[in-house]
Amino acid sequence: MGKTNKILRTTTVPGSLNNFCRGLLRELTVEGYEVVAVSSPGPAMEEIAEREGVRTIAVPMYREISPLNDLKSLLGLIKVFRKEKPTMVHSMTPKAGLLSMMAAWVCRVPVRLHTFTGLVFPTSTGLKQKILIFTDRLTCACATHIVPEGEGVKNDLINYGITKKPLKVLGYGNVRGIDLKRFDPELPEVKAEAEKIRKDGVFTFVSIGRLVGDKGINELVEAFKRLNERYPDTRLILIGSEERELDPLRDETIAEIENNSAIEAVGRQSDVRPWLLASDTLVHPSYREGFPNVVIEAGAMGLPSIVTDINGSREIIIEGENGTIVPSKDIAALETAMEKFIKERELTKAMASKARNMAANRFEQGFVHKCLRDYYKEIMRVN
Repeated sequence: MGKTNKILRTTTVPGSLNNFCRGLLRELTVEGYEVVAVSSPGPAMEEIAEREGVRTIAVPMYREISPLNDLKSLLGLIKVFRKEKPTMVHSMTPKAGLLSMMAAWVCRVPVRLHTFTGLVFPTSTGLKQKILIFTDRLTCACATHIVPEGEGVKNDLINYGITKKPLKVLGYGNVRGIDLKRFDPELPEVKAEAEKIRKDGVFTFVSIGRLVGDKGINELVEAFKRLNERYPDTRLILIGSEERELDPLRDETIAEIENNSAIEAVGRQSDVRPWLLASDTLVHPSYREGFPNVVIEAGAMGLPSIVTDINGSREIIIEGENGTIVPSKDIAALETAMEKFIKERELTKAMASKARNMAANRFEQGFVHKCLRDYYKEIMRVN
């Protein structure tokens, strides 16, 4: 194959590329592809270039709707694609998907692949939903191949009439996979850090994700408040940054977090492994997801999870095996599930004992990467 097949991987911001494609870009270069990473400017681009051994090209892109800036981004991508002449452009994240697929269509790139890692429109309403559906339809219209991250995302694309093109979920879903050597509960350095966090005799729930309404934090804090009144030897650790300007929490939720000594909001953490290891159960009450890696990471660290009945989460958790599933936005159901984990300790331990093997069998990173590499070979051979 030599260097004849050039792949451009694009995301809106470089952090997404850095997280989702860790190790993968280097694997592709070893297989003989020429790989170029394209995203907005940022320090992560330098990290990607150094770690993965690939070229990077910066094209400013913006997550929010901005017609003038989006036009500039589109023209910038067209310029890059015309110069690079890739065999494939593979985009992820909504804005990069829309702009990259349009630019690749204009430039007649042979293989135009977009991966949907999550959909916003199913939980949107009114004009916003109509706009989001239109942009996703346009993305699909310009793409030659479409990969939903999981079966739930695939079903939404079909049910909302986004595209009639074939949709292929790779493996069991998920685009990043789990590095089991890194997410290993037996690592001495992780165990040492976890000991500093753990509180003996206190049942610890942990939530990892942005502290916003969309992640179900309002419901989680209210459910925990009620639970903690009956079970004082409990605590809730909230890991994640606030986005008060985009999706603020309710005032009463913020007040409860600030005033309840059993709730610890520790901000965004560069390494969540010690926090997972120091906890008893992950709670992930999000309204929508593509395929939540944090639930897989928790399983790899030996934690069962309480998740909402949404795309991705319901594909990771098997009821009663490695966790439990509750309706979204249902405070009472969430509280009941959390109470069950506290009261039925043997069941909680049994689910914890299965969690790592279940994560390893379906989402090990090498397997996830191989599914994508095999798909690349299939679609580039066809085209």
